[in-house]
Amino acid sequence: MSLFSFMGALEIGLIFGLVALGVMISFRLLRFPDLTVDGSFPLGAAVAATLISAGCNPFLATGAAVLAGALAGLLTAWLHVRLRIMELLASILVMIGLYSINLRIMGRPNVPLITDPTVFTLLQPAGISDYLMRPLLLLIVVVVCKGLLDWFLGTRTGLALRASGANPRMARAQGVNTGCLVMGGMALSNALVALAGALFAQAQGGADISMGLGTIVIGLAAVIVGESILPSRRLALATLAVILGAMIYRFFIALALNTDFIGLQAQDLNLVTAVLVTFALVLPRLRRRRGGKRN
Repeated sequence: MSLFSFMGALEIGLIFGLVALGVMISFRLLRFPDLTVDGSFPLGAAVAATLISAGCNPFLATGAAVLAGALAGLLTAWLHVRLRIMELLASILVMIGLYSINLRIMGRPNVPLITDPTVFTLLQPAGISDYLMRPLLLLIVVVVCKGLLDWFLGTRTGLALRASGANPRMARAQGVNTGCLVMGGMALSNALVALAGALFAQAQGGADISMGLGTIVIGLAAVIVGESILPSRRLALATLAVILGAMIYRFFIALALNTDFIGLQAQDLNLVTAVLVTFALVLPRLRRRRGGKRN
């Protein structure tokens, strides 16, 4: 694998590390099967790309994308909490609706950002290649988001949010408004996913209506791979694990697609994903069996 391919895999892995953090909040902390991310990821990209192409400041455009993602997650949770629609069905309804909304926002299937300024070009120092600087900037963003998330989940509100997912009946018995916390947690989850979409569009040079397909699979793969490699009940290590899982996942994808003797091509991406996720699911069981034999 060349240095350019390595840095490209690192860049995309860091972006999907934000997706993995969002998926961890919904699936692991809230126990909410959320497919909204397949719509909120391109939503963030569509909002950011459309505003930037219209002359808006890239930082303000990225903030607007985060807000849009939060509203999408809030809508999904509202459908479940207030209208009593099943979690999975509520997320599917919002995901389907977001496809049309994203088309409305962009006005066409894709919005290029080849010549427009982005957060990366504005922060790009002279003399450093963009393929080296982008991963560094993304690493800073991911570390800041992880730190803020760890801090929030350690507060009283964060603990109540985690309790709402782990044991909602007990949480309600303690006076916790689980409905509001679920809506807040889903808003936070999809805000992170939309941030990833906005950064992905700016890093890749545009937004496309189909760029969200399979986002939930990648996020789940990152969570599962991370938890298999770094199993821990400590929150700080759990969030670190899912970020590492996203990076490892992208490295394996890049390695498989850049290894000539295997013969894999871009259309084999879903096959490689399925194999990696299957291996990550089987790995903990193999570890337990090996531990049992030793004892």
